[in-house]
This record gives sequence, C-alpha cells and structure tokens, in this order.
Amino acid sequence: MRSLSTSSCTLLPALLAGAILAGCATTAPLPPDVLSAYVVLGEEGAATARVITAAASCPTLDVDGRPVPMAVRAAPATLAQRPTASSPEDSKPSAFPVLACEAPLPAQSRKAALAGTALPVPRFEVRRIVVIGDTGCRLKKADHAWQACNDPEQFPFADVSAAAARWQPDLVVHVGDYHYRENPCPEGNAGCAGSPWGYGWDTWREDFFRPAEPLLRAAPWVVVRGNHESCARAGQGWWRFLDPRPLQAGRDCNAAADDATGDYSDPYAVPLGGDAQLLVVDTAATSWRGLKPGDTGYARYRDVYAGTEALSQRATWNLLANHHPVLGFGAGLDKASRVRLELGDAGLQQSFGSVNPMLLPPRVQALLSGHVHLWQQIGFKTDHPSQFVAGFSGTLEDVVPLPDDVSTIEPAPGARIASFSAWQGGFGFMTMERTGPDAWNVEVHDRDGLVRNRCRLQGRQSSCAIGRVE
Repeated sequence: MRSLSTSSCTLLPALLAGAILAGCATTAPLPPDVLSAYVVLGEEGAATARVITAAASCPTLDVDGRPVPMAVRAAPATLAQRPTASSPEDSKPSAFPVLACEAPLPAQSRKAALAGTALPVPRFEVRRIVVIGDTGCRLKKADHAWQACNDPEQFPFADVSAAAARWQPDLVVHVGDYHYRENPCPEGNAGCAGSPWGYGWDTWREDFFRPAEPLLRAAPWVVVRGNHESCARAGQGWWRFLDPRPLQAGRDCNAAADDATGDYSDPYAVPLGGDAQLLVVDTAATSWRGLKPGDTGYARYRDVYAGTEALSQRATWNLLANHHPVLGFGAGLDKASRVRLELGDAGLQQSFGSVNPMLLPPRVQALLSGHVHLWQQIGFKTDHPSQFVAGFSGTLEDVVPLPDDVSTIEPAPGARIASFSAWQGGFGFMTMERTGPDAWNVEVHDRDGLVRNRCRLQGRQSSCAIGRVE
C-alpha cells in the first residue's frame, strides 16, 4: 500500500492561480451555534452555501471581502407524522428544531467565510473527485438490521470522511442514501443503545452531518438522492438540508398527497471543465421490481432520460451520477437461503430502455452509483458506459459473495461484461483523478485512506489492477 498522493493544496507556494486558492478550506472551528456549514452545487454548477444553526436568525457570510446575508431556507418545525416506509407504531413526527439557511455564491467567487472560518468554493476545473455512498447506520426493524452505530469499527463513516478529506478533493460526490436510522434500537442492544431514530434533525445529525463534517469542510458537494431520501423515508430532511433546488411547499415531502411531486426531480449538469460534466439524476422512487407503462415512475423516468440526453449534448464527456446502478449487480439470499443475483435496477432499465435500448445517452462515459453495499467496477464488451458502484462508505455491508465467474452475467439485457472488479466487506471511498480529456485514474481507498485497488477509465472502457480485493 502506498501513502496518499500529495494534493495541490500542499503546493500553494508554487501555484499562483486564484482558482487553486479558492479550493482549500481551513479546519478552524465553526461558531458554537452553527451545527453544520457546507456548499452544494446545483444546475450549471451554481454553488449554494448552507448553514444549519441553533441561532434565531441566519448569519452573514463574507464572500470576497463583502457581506452576503443568508436567507431562511427552512424554519424550525415539528412536522406532523405522515405515512412512512415503517408501520405507524415504528414511526413518529419529524422534529427539526434548527434553522436552515442558504446563500448563493456568485460565479467565480474566490473566498467565502463564516465568522472567519473558510468555506470551500468551486474550482474552475475539477480534477480530483471523492465518491462516497450509502453512509448511514442501518436500524431497520423490518429487515432485522441493527448496525452497531456506537462502534466506530462497525459504523466507520466518520473515519471514512476524515480520510477522504485528507485526500484533499476538488469535489465530493455522494451517490445517495445518507440516512438509515429509521426505527428504535431494540432494548438491550448495546451496539445501538441510545441512538436517535426517525427522520428528524437528531437522526440526520448523528447519521450524516456530524460524521461527515471533515469532508463537508474539504470541498463543495454534489448530492445525489437515494431511495432512503424518498418522501416515505427521509425526504423531509433531504429537501430541508441537501437538495440544491429551492425548497417549495408541495415538494417538501410533508404531505403524502404531494409525493408524486416530491419524489421526482429533473436532472441537471455540473461542469467539470475541459469539455466534461457531471450529470446528476434523481432515481429515488424507482423500483427494482420494475415499472410498466401507466406507472407514474415509468413516465417520469422517460422524461428524466430525455432531459439527461439533452444535457449530455453540452459536453463530449459525461459522468452520470445516480443512486441505483443501471448496469451493476449484487447478490442476496432468497426465502430458501439460496444465493440469487440482483441485477441492475429493473425500473430504470424498463423506462430508460423504452427510449433507448442501450439504456444511457451515447455521450455518457461512466456511471457513478451506490445502493449495493460494496464497491464495484464493470467495463463492457458492448457499447455501454462503465459502471462504478461506491455504496461502501458506512452502511452495513452486503456480504453474500458474488459469483467467481461473471463472464456470462448481463446486468442489463445485452450488456456483456469485459472487465470486472469488486470489494465486499470493506468500508471506504473511491477517488477519481483526471489525467486527460477522457481519462481518469480511479483508486479504491479503505477507511484509513490506504489504496486497495487502482483502475483506469479511458473513454467508456475501464479495468482494474485487482479483480477481487481481499
């Protein structure tokens, strides 16, 4: 194992460009009433500073030496209990006793600070990307899943976040599923005793914002929505804290009658520089069981495909980030405890496939996804983009072994595998460092930041040094 590579932030004396200076945030402590401060990127890469505070009013930022007052995004509230993915007796109202504030950062801002503490601002060209996914601690009664949230060995997201921050990325991409503590820890279970649960701020803070703090301070984020952020789950917090779009009544997941609006979003593009961009696609409400004509999701995801296709024409090279792998797969057990393959998301394959049998727009180079709790790379003999899965950053891992021979597996109809790599049972993060117009060095890091595998993405083709990380 080699040590982490040196970041450009450690080479500041040799760099004169203001854009480089803009990307290096300090780690000075935040004001005591500020519970979290971070920057999210939205349409066309527009940057929005967000602050979650216990104060009665929103703070003022300093942006390039001038004051920028922050506006209220969401006022403190306790929201009435709504139908959730859990039974009513295992659900409760969502309490948000905090103020969520936001302010747009003008394009090409060089510095932003809150009470003297630097916030990360976007770089003009993104070359170093951290990819994480599926980060929360799983407490789910229906699945008998009780992850030991109190044990950093069993729930290592804080360690993963700190190690990824030390890599000093230009951008962080979270491929979805931030929140997992849905039901109360069983009495007598020391591993999760005392954990908050439900969909309010206390759970969001412990499951995501507190352990993610080093990485939130390190770089701007692109936040991808997962199925755990659907309206029947943690959608209320998703809209209050993370989604880059304006918070609007009816799109806030507060009323189940509005879920057909709150569960879907249009795709958007984040420029990466050098004729490349990141396409961000919300697939929170798809179904692995499949979608058919007449289903709300079937029609909505056809529209999503059309929007993504139009956006992809703006750049030659596109990375597409969504939660559910269209071209990846995992393994699980059926009711008879027999191993079964869980192929790429059927709902997306059916809806996207009704527009294009190849499933993705032709200019998409690679897919960045999560949902399956492992790390995975797949390159194809057919003209499909490479698939990377990075659902291994904190949530209880998938441990049913994948087949030794994957050469005959088609994650989607007609998608024939040329190269394959996977890591099961290990927590960590993925990095991408751009080396050319269509070329990226991809590395897989463990929770401490040590490199466990190295891969190459060139055009749509990818391959890795190690087939199975042990």
